[in-house]
Amino acid sequence: MISLEQYLSVSALTKYIKAKLEGDKHLFSILLKGEVSNFKRHSRGHLYFTLKDEGAQISAIMFSRDAERIEFSPKEGDHVLVSGRISLYEPSGTYSIQVTTMKLDGIGELYLKYEQLKKDLEEKGYFKIEHKKPIPKFPKIIGVVTSPTGAVIEDIKNTVSRRYLLTEIHLYPALVQGPGSAESIRNQILLANARNEVDVLIVGRGGGSIEDLWGFNEMPVIQAIYDSKIPIITAIGHETDFTISDFVSDLRAPTPTAAAELATPNVVDIKLRIKENLEQIEYKVSQYFGQRKTELLYLDQRLERLSPQLKLEQLKTDLKKSTIDLERNFSYQLEYQKYRVDSMKQMMKSPEEKIKSYMERRENLEMRLIRNVESIQDLKTHKFDMLRTALNALNPLMLMEKGFAVASIGDQVITSVHHIKINDQLNIRFKDGSVGATVTKKEVK
Repeated sequence: MISLEQYLSVSALTKYIKAKLEGDKHLFSILLKGEVSNFKRHSRGHLYFTLKDEGAQISAIMFSRDAERIEFSPKEGDHVLVSGRISLYEPSGTYSIQVTTMKLDGIGELYLKYEQLKKDLEEKGYFKIEHKKPIPKFPKIIGVVTSPTGAVIEDIKNTVSRRYLLTEIHLYPALVQGPGSAESIRNQILLANARNEVDVLIVGRGGGSIEDLWGFNEMPVIQAIYDSKIPIITAIGHETDFTISDFVSDLRAPTPTAAAELATPNVVDIKLRIKENLEQIEYKVSQYFGQRKTELLYLDQRLERLSPQLKLEQLKTDLKKSTIDLERNFSYQLEYQKYRVDSMKQMMKSPEEKIKSYMERRENLEMRLIRNVESIQDLKTHKFDMLRTALNALNPLMLMEKGFAVASIGDQVITSVHHIKINDQLNIRFKDGSVGATVTKKEVK
């Protein structure tokens, strides 16, 4: 029978395990790598997190004195390399690793280098918008710096041939991955600038890891893009991939296909724009000639009203009126003086002579009355002729004398070709009669 003295307490067992774990020389200083999760930063600066991989996880703590020496800001999902020792927390009976140093694993170091270089170049003005050159709308030759065996060059060729057949593709083959890739890309960009034979340059490659794309984050490539006199479109990796070359280039495309689309106009859009421009030109020309035609008609009518012949007729009429007025006033004065003479004679005549004189006077007055009636009749006739002449000058029917005619359907006068349909029966009125006609052709200007 087992005695009670043989049973251990939980505390005793925990102390034993703690002594074993923390006393093991293999666990006193260990190196681990894994992904950070459940990350928390204590107000006193301590870091609490879980370090995990595909098969297991371990709790971790990093005290503030050690956390202050970290060269980056840890966050959820970071892949890190840590060093520390195993410790056991007796109250909960859980073990953890007490981390003393931590740095980013591989890609993380590249990312830190990427961010630092990006920050430095931005401060130096490499990304400023005023440095970027415009992309030509209608390039004759497009240069492509990429691998001669990859899918990038084929994608660009297919896209350009589909969108814009008036351009050529010149390939500048380069190593776009691995050692020496940055120098290879740089040399091809410099070669393109030295030859100066292309209008725009596409620099790119397909997708890959950050290590695969790292050549585009190195200064030889960045400086060559920045110094290029030829506008450069970068198309590096997938849509979510960003390299420093993308920030320095004149335009960044998410994919090589998108770069080809940005570098060329669409033939469909060009045809549509040409069609719209032609329609606009036709409308403007039609509008211009319509306005000139209206002005010409107005000037023609104005010329008729101000013609020398019409002016001469007006002057003749005024002269005739003045002549009639002069004759009438002269006759009036003559008769008035004659009347005065006769009156004086009457005062000196016998009754018989006076009677005779009155009879003569009556006859004279009768003759004057007749002359005055005739004069007034002539004046009214002259005014009537003047009004008739003015009316004829403004009469639309006078245009028929020049060959114009008036077309109508029933009682409706036709003023536009849009009011006529094929087979309509028209009545066409000329100056000396009218004819009937059937519409067989219609042309709209």
